[in-house]
Amino acid sequence: MSNANTRIGIIGAGAIGGFYGVMLARAGFDVHFLYRSEFAAVQEHGLTLKSKRLGDYSPSSLQAYGAAADMPPCDWLLVAAKTTANLALAPSIAKVAAPGAKVVLLQNGLAVEDELRPLLPESLHLLGGLCLVSTHRRGPGMIEHYGGGRVNLGYHSGPAKGTAAQQIVEEGAGLFVAAGLEAESMDDLAQARWQKLLFNIPLNGLSVLLNSGSRALMTKPETRALVRELMDEVVAGAAACGHPVPAGSVEMAWASTDVQTDYQPSMFLDFAAQRPLEIGAIYAAPLAAVAKVGFAMPKIEMLYQSLCFLDERNRP
Repeated sequence: MSNANTRIGIIGAGAIGGFYGVMLARAGFDVHFLYRSEFAAVQEHGLTLKSKRLGDYSPSSLQAYGAAADMPPCDWLLVAAKTTANLALAPSIAKVAAPGAKVVLLQNGLAVEDELRPLLPESLHLLGGLCLVSTHRRGPGMIEHYGGGRVNLGYHSGPAKGTAAQQIVEEGAGLFVAAGLEAESMDDLAQARWQKLLFNIPLNGLSVLLNSGSRALMTKPETRALVRELMDEVVAGAAACGHPVPAGSVEMAWASTDVQTDYQPSMFLDFAAQRPLEIGAIYAAPLAAVAKVGFAMPKIEMLYQSLCFLDERNRP
C-alpha cells in the first residue's frame, strides 16, 4: 500500500499534532487535521512547519476541518490534544475512526489510555505514543521545531493479541520512519511512560511553581539538585510498580535537560495562557500507582499539591 492510500487523522493539531501531521503529509500520506478554535485562521493562512534541521514546509492542499462530522473515516488517528481534553474528544475519535482504526495517544503522563479506553468502541486498536521532540506553536498554523522527533510506540488494548498487536505497533512505527523520523516499538508501554516522566515531572512542574524557564532551573545549584532528586524519585517509583526504567535513562534525561537552550515546558505555556494543567496524568496518576504498592514519592507529591493550588487559582 502506498503512502497516499493510508489516511491519517490528526486530533489536536497544536505543536505536537501539527508537527507530526505536516511531516506525514510531506511524506505523501493522506493527512486530515481536526481543529477547534484555530480552524478559521488555518483555513485562511494554511499550516507551516519551520525547522532548521528538517527544513520548512507547508502542505499545498491542507485538509483541515472544524468538526469531526466533516472528516472522512481515517485508518490511523493521532491524538495530540492535551490529556485534559480526552473525555470530551472521545465522541469525535469514535466518529472519525474507520472500522478497525488504530488510535495513537501522543500524550504525556501515566495510564492515559486507561481513562480513554472505556469510551471507545471495542473494535478500535488503542496505542500509546511517547514523543521525544521539542516544538512550539508560535501562532495559529505556525509550528516551530527545535529538535528531536522520535516516537516510541506500544500497544495498549483492542482486538489484536500477541503477534498481531506487535505487527500493528511496527506498522505505526513505519509511518513515522517513512516521514524521516525515528520510531521504535515498545514491549512495555507502562515502562515507556515512566521513562518519559523523567523529562515531564521535574521541569514542567518546577517551571510553573518557580515561574522560570529550563535554563535558569538548571543553572542554580539548588534547583539543579531538585531536578535530579525528582528524577531519582521517578526511577524509584517505576521500580516499585514493576516497570524499572532501563539503565542509563536518568543520564539520558539529564543530558537532554542540561542544555544551553532556554526551553519553556508546555505546562509553563499552559499556565501563562490560563489553560488547565495536565497535573492529573503527569502527577496524580503516578502518585496513585505507587500508593497502590505501598510506596511514596514525597517530593513529587509536594510538587503536585502546589500545582493543584496554583492551577485552581489561575483559572479565568
